[in-house]
Amino acid sequence: MTTTRRSFLGSVTNGLQGAALASMFSQDLYDGTGLLAAEESAPPRRSYNLQPKETHFQPKAKAVIQLMMQGGPSQVDLFDPKPELDRNHGKSILKDIAKDLSSPESAGGLMRSPFKFAQQGKSGTWVSELLPHLAKHVDDIAVVRSMFNTHQNHEPAIYKIQSGKTMPGLPTMGAWVAYGLGTENQNLPAFVVLSSPEGRLPTNHVQNWQSGYLPPIFQGTLIRSKGTPILNLRPEVEEPSQVEKLSRDLLSKLDRIHRKQRPGQLQLDARIASYELAARMQLSASDALAIDTESAATLDEYGIGDKTTDAFGRQCLLARRLVERGVRFVQVYPVGQQWDNHNNIGTSLPSICGKTDKPIGALLADLKQRGLLKDVLVVWGGEFGRLPVAQLRPGADVKKAGRDHGPNGFSVWFAGAGVKAGVTHGATDEIGWRAAENRVSVNDWHATILHLLGMNNEQLYFESRGFKEKLTGIEKVRIIKEILA
Repeated sequence: MTTTRRSFLGSVTNGLQGAALASMFSQDLYDGTGLLAAEESAPPRRSYNLQPKETHFQPKAKAVIQLMMQGGPSQVDLFDPKPELDRNHGKSILKDIAKDLSSPESAGGLMRSPFKFAQQGKSGTWVSELLPHLAKHVDDIAVVRSMFNTHQNHEPAIYKIQSGKTMPGLPTMGAWVAYGLGTENQNLPAFVVLSSPEGRLPTNHVQNWQSGYLPPIFQGTLIRSKGTPILNLRPEVEEPSQVEKLSRDLLSKLDRIHRKQRPGQLQLDARIASYELAARMQLSASDALAIDTESAATLDEYGIGDKTTDAFGRQCLLARRLVERGVRFVQVYPVGQQWDNHNNIGTSLPSICGKTDKPIGALLADLKQRGLLKDVLVVWGGEFGRLPVAQLRPGADVKKAGRDHGPNGFSVWFAGAGVKAGVTHGATDEIGWRAAENRVSVNDWHATILHLLGMNNEQLYFESRGFKEKLTGIEKVRIIKEILA
């Protein structure tokens, strides 16, 4: 019968005999006289870890919270009002727009926003009526209206946002940040993903936080915001603390022997590192994820307990607790693609805004009140926006129209460390179709985030297959200096 790692440790730590045996094994760790003293020698090997690393220059931000709004939030209904679109409502679309349609058979004429806009805060930033909580914080954010992507379908566009290219299998931004900076808290992952409390994965699944050709130790760790946060973190049977310590010492010794005999296997390094991190997390993770220790007022601010906002509220509160404890990069996903408003935008867009707006407003207020916003960068946005054109299923009521995918121009926002607050940068054309002024590419967006973290996008690279691979690739990029404080 094959002996597993778990069953072996369970047997050697069973009772007094196991404790004595573990003690004999662990003696190697102290004076080299134990049962495993004859450890095979091996040539030095390059190792990768999550220890804090030097930045290229003085950083503004120490951590990032990425609010990843998969599906494509509509810029002309949220941040980019267009009077010309109002005036031309119902008119035929331009031929140039037609080539951007993913579903041309259901395209209608130009469609104005059914929602009202108003200028908010001292900055006078335009915000839709659908975001009343964010509207209170516009003087803390920088809106970029001129983002553009290079693909009109969700999956490739999401790959682009996450990894800089429209293909799978590459390192994501969170993995690059973990690789470049490590993390301040060795008892928690450097890169954490907060997905749906229901356990439903976002589009492209785990590829949203994979490490690609980077060592696997830098990939994201998925944590649930409700129920058991991390599966299999706690042992099935609790052992006395001394036995637990001795068994871990023994396991560490065996791991080092195994690793030296197999140099250069990054998957093995990552697996060993993950086991070691899991052991350290047994206390730290429980503390970080215990939102029930928060005050009733804080829970209410995030909308926890309200069936509409509870799920995303939990995720946002956990994001604050994680960056507060030194986690470097946190991704937050609403469930599914609720921003993908191909139809019924009059009800579907208010629905997803209602689920996310209050928690996001609470997150910004909470970070600011705790003095964390000066060190934490918050970024919001999807893989693309929507077209200023009505999309209607054949035979459907015109009142149930939605919008098709719009990669050529959309809005995102930044807040926090190093960001000039209360500004709006760039512009789309007169109807909100494509970025026209101060265009910002996905690679520019990546380079700006890295810059705020103290990293030069050209100097952050990994040698793979003879190339110096980078998040921003070989394209010419530009830091969005206009939004930097």
